[in-house]
Amino acid sequence: MKKKLTHLDDENRPAMVDITSKPVSYRLAEASGFIHLNPQTVRLIADNQIKKGEVLLTAELAGVSAAKRTAYLIPLCHQLLLSKARVKTELRDDGVLAVSEMRCVGQTGVEMEALTAVSVALLTIYDMCKAVDKQMRIGDIVLLKKTKASS
Repeated sequence: MKKKLTHLDDENRPAMVDITSKPVSYRLAEASGFIHLNPQTVRLIADNQIKKGEVLLTAELAGVSAAKRTAYLIPLCHQLLLSKARVKTELRDDGVLAVSEMRCVGQTGVEMEALTAVSVALLTIYDMCKAVDKQMRIGDIVLLKKTKASS
């Protein structure tokens, strides 16, 4: 038996999933991603010498801001009222790890917000460092955790 895709209507056209009858639940999602940087770029970030400003703080704020706008970026994503949106970055020898945590009480999960937050945080780092590092690579973006509990 062929499984029906949830984002297609009866005429196989894109459609937002109807969550009207779903119960409200406590939702949590965590995601992570990594941007590979040259050692010189890592040193510049650590010494706050990137001309565009404080890279890690800016990336964290950009990630939180993006999470709150996920429904505007992804056409079939529901708009959620986030109760927590956090992005943390960690400077490592070979780049930056970004980890997001999203929470809400709602009828659908927050994994898209968590993934969007990490993606935009890493893109922000890319944008801020592109003048000094032409070999940056963004990758390893993954959903780490997704939970749902009765509220």
